Amino acid sequence: MAYDYAPFPYGAPPGLTAPEPRHPVAIVGAGPIGLAMAIDLAQHGIKSVVLDDNNVVSVGSRAICWAKRTLEIFDRLGVGERMLDKGVTWKVGRLFHGGDEFYSFDLLPEDGHKYPAFINLQQYYVEQYLVERAQDLSDFIDLRFLNKVTDHTDHGDHVTLDIETPDGPYQIEADYYIAAEGAGSATRKRMNLPFKGQTFEEHFLIVDVELPDSPFATDDPERWFWFAPPFHPGQSALLHKQPDNIYRIDLQLGADTDPKTEATEEKVIPRIKAIIGDMDFRLDWMSVYKFRCAKLDNFVHGRVLFVGDSAHVVSPFGARGGNGGIQDVDNLGWKLAAVLNGASNTLLDSYNEERTHGSRENILNSSRATNFMTPKSEIETLFRNETLNLAGKHPFARKLINSGRLSQPCTLADMTLQTGTHPLVGHSLIDMPMGNGWLIEQAQGQFTLLTLDDANWSGPHGVRTVHLAATQTAAQRYGRAGAFLVRPDGHICAYFETPDMQAVSSAYTKAMGRRT
Repeated sequence: MAYDYAPFPYGAPPGLTAPEPRHPVAIVGAGPIGLAMAIDLAQHGIKSVVLDDNNVVSVGSRAICWAKRTLEIFDRLGVGERMLDKGVTWKVGRLFHGGDEFYSFDLLPEDGHKYPAFINLQQYYVEQYLVERAQDLSDFIDLRFLNKVTDHTDHGDHVTLDIETPDGPYQIEADYYIAAEGAGSATRKRMNLPFKGQTFEEHFLIVDVELPDSPFATDDPERWFWFAPPFHPGQSALLHKQPDNIYRIDLQLGADTDPKTEATEEKVIPRIKAIIGDMDFRLDWMSVYKFRCAKLDNFVHGRVLFVGDSAHVVSPFGARGGNGGIQDVDNLGWKLAAVLNGASNTLLDSYNEERTHGSRENILNSSRATNFMTPKSEIETLFRNETLNLAGKHPFARKLINSGRLSQPCTLADMTLQTGTHPLVGHSLIDMPMGNGWLIEQAQGQFTLLTLDDANWSGPHGVRTVHLAATQTAAQRYGRAGAFLVRPDGHICAYFETPDMQAVSSAYTKAMGRRT
C-alpha cells in the first residue's frame, strides 16, 4: 500500500507493578475521535489516558472527506493547517445520469474563509497527525497502545477499567470514561445498550486506485457521482481524488452480492478497466461493505460518555460519519473540562441533548440519500427515475436529486444553553478575515464576546472580547451593530442589541449550565 504502516511503540504501563493515581479521563479508542478528544481536553488543561488495543493507524483510506467546520475544529486542535497542506481541496460536485452531466453545485462560492468547503485526506494521515500532536502534549496525554479494555464498572463517582496488555492485566480508575472505539463499540455491547436504526442491505465496493495519469483530472479536483453510468449499468458510482495520485471509487453492487467474491482482484480489476480504459493503475486498497444508520438513545450514561461511531453510525454518502464525530468532540470537550473544574453536571446533559439532535439530523439526511440511491419500492423507484429524467431539462428537479447531502454543522437554536432568537443564535461561527489572521483563530477555545460597533462592550470574567471592524464582509455575515456570545466550541449562544453587562453575564451563566 502507498502508506507506510509503521507501528507505534508499546511501553509497559505503570499499573502493572503498582496502583496508579486516579485519571481524570480515560478514553478508549485512538482513532480520530478519541485522539481529538484527548487533544481538546489537554488544551483545556485536563489530563487523560488513551487506551487502544492496536498500535497502527487505520488500514485503508476509510474516512476521507473532511468538511469546512471540521477543519476549523482541527485548526483549534493544532492539525488543521497540516491537513490542508496535504489534502486535496474541492468544492464543486458534478452529477451524471448515464454518460451525461445534468447538474453541478459549488459548496462555497464566496471567498473570505480560512478553510475550503472540503478536503479529501485519507484517515491514516489524519490519525498520524493527531498521534504526533498528542505526543507533543505528553504532559497531558498518556497514549497507551496495545492496551485492550476488557471490562469496566461505573461506581457512580468514578469508573474502574480492566485492561489487558502484552505484559499482563492491570486496572485503573478514572473520573470519566469516554467510549470512542468505533461502530463495533465493545463498551456499548458490554452495557447492552440498544442501538436503534435501519440496516441497508445494498453492498458497495470501495476501491482506492493509484492513477499517475488520470482520465478524471481537472484544473480543480471535484466530486463526481453517476446514476446508471455506462461503465456500471443500472447502479451508482462515486469518485473522489485523494493525495498521492490515489482515487476513491465507490460502486454500488446490489443486495445479493457475495462480499468475499467481489473483494478480489479478479472481480475488481475488470470493473476499474471499464471505468478508466487501458491505462496503468495500481490497486491500493479495497473493501466491500454494507451499513447501518443507527444511534444510542442517550450518549451519557452516568460516568460513561459515548462519542463518534460508538454513539451513532451513518452511511458514507454525505461525509457525515467522521465529521459528525469531530463535532461530538467539539461539543463535549469544553463541557467535560468545565465539569471537572467544578461546573454544573448539567453541561453533560446538554452534550446529550445537542449531539443526539445532531446525530438525528445526520441520520435523517443519510437515510434519505441512501433511499434515493437504492429505492426500496416501486413508488420510490418511479420517483427516483422520473426525477433523474426531468433533471436534464428542468432545474426544479435537480434540487430533488440526493446523492448525499454533504455534511453541514447542525444548528442548536431553542436548546437549553442558548439565549434569544436572533437568526444566528445556535449556528456555528462564520469565519472571516481579521487583520493578518482569521476570526476562527480568535473566537474559538473559550467564551468570546464578538462585538460589531464602537459601543463600550464588556463581559464577565472568563469571557474575552473580540471586535469586528466595520467591513462589508462583517456586515454581510454578522450585521452592523450589537454583540454575539460565542461558546468555546464556536457556536453562537446569545445576541445583544446594546451593551448590557447583566444580560451578557446572564447568558454566559446559562451557557455554563447554571441557573441565571
